[in-house]
Order: sequence, then C-alpha cells, then structure tokens
Amino acid sequence: MNATTRYLRLAVLLGLLVLPGCATMAPSHDDAQWAATAPVEPAAAPVADGSIYHDNQNMELFVDPRAHRVGDILTVMLQESTQASKKASTSTSKTDKNSFEAPVLLGKTATFNGNPASISLNGDRSFAGDGSSSQSNQLSGQITVTVAQRLSNGNLVVRGEKWLTINQGKELIRISGIVRPQDINPDNSVSSSRVADARIAYTGRGSLADANTQGWLTRFFNSKWMPF
Repeated sequence: MNATTRYLRLAVLLGLLVLPGCATMAPSHDDAQWAATAPVEPAAAPVADGSIYHDNQNMELFVDPRAHRVGDILTVMLQESTQASKKASTSTSKTDKNSFEAPVLLGKTATFNGNPASISLNGDRSFAGDGSSSQSNQLSGQITVTVAQRLSNGNLVVRGEKWLTINQGKELIRISGIVRPQDINPDNSVSSSRVADARIAYTGRGSLADANTQGWLTRFFNSKWMPF
C-alpha cells in the first residue's frame, strides 16, 4: 500500500466522521429557541365591580401602538451593508561583504597552494511579500419578530425567524438582539442597524443550496487538515 492510498483512506474515514456532525447543523423548523413568544397572561381575571376600566385589562386608548410588551410584534428592516479591505506589502534587502588580506610572515605573504591566503566573504539576502484581501456583504429586506423579554431599563429583547419554501429549496432568516423603544418608528418598525447585539443569519436548504456547496471530501482536501 503506497502513501497516496493510505492518505486517501484516511481522508475518507475523516469525512465519514465529519459528515454526521455537519448534518446536525442544518436549521430545523422545530427549534424552540426561535419560537414566537406569547403575551404574558394576567395573573387573575378582574373582579366584576361595574367599572369600565381595570388595571389588568388591555384598554390602552391613548398609548402609542409601538411594541413595548412581551409578545408584541415588531418589524425589523434589514439594511446591512459591510465592506472591508486590507493590503500589506513588505520588502527587505541586505548585502554583506567581508575580506581578509593574506597575513605577512617574515616579510613574505602567506600562501596556500601557491595562492595568497586571503579570505573573502560575500552575502546577499532579500525578501519580498505582498498580500491583499477585500470583502463586501449586503442584506436587505424585512422580518417581523416578537418581543421575548422587557429589560429593567425598558429595552426590548426581540427574536424571530422566517422560513420561505420556494420550489425545491428553503430559505431561512433569523434575527435576535436588543432594541431601544426610542428607536422604534411610528409604523412599528426599526432598522437592523439600531439593533444591539444583533445576531442575523441567512441560510438555505434544498437542491439549490446543495448544488452550491462543496462535497465533504472536497472540503477536507481544501481544509487546513490536508497535509499537502
């Protein structure tokens, strides 16, 4: 068995071990963490005393309809655009020259095999490196989420997801973060740039996603674990 065959078998074995782990990372419809948050139910039903208004009843006639309670819905406008670039260049050069004349002994120049015993050392070293990197991302759209928690300072913890099934593929958008009530627009929407600690994910499953994904064996040969 030559070395190439051994490495190929090792790659196949590692791929079989990694493949089940990759399959478990696929998003699921039944993820309870991203389920919609229901409103908090009142502790007890109001006592019938003939009054029209009770404190634990939802009769907010003069309150802004923007989200402010657990279970309220809020529309997040996805307006994400990032661009980054980096470039580095390095160049060094060094040259050394040293010479030692042949010593004079008893008035005569020292020789070796009939030649003057002089020494000359020369060194020349140089290095040049150049690298550049650029990346840009853009995501636009909108997703409606629910308020999962109201913090003590009034800020709202929101999270939600949207599944789109188109032909043979499924698209998933997820977002979570913290929103200030002051940043919510009168139409009950907020820009994603105003969401603190935002976690935004956009992924897909199905035939189209599989066609644009490298196979597990190809990913192994392109990974840092490949020894060649």
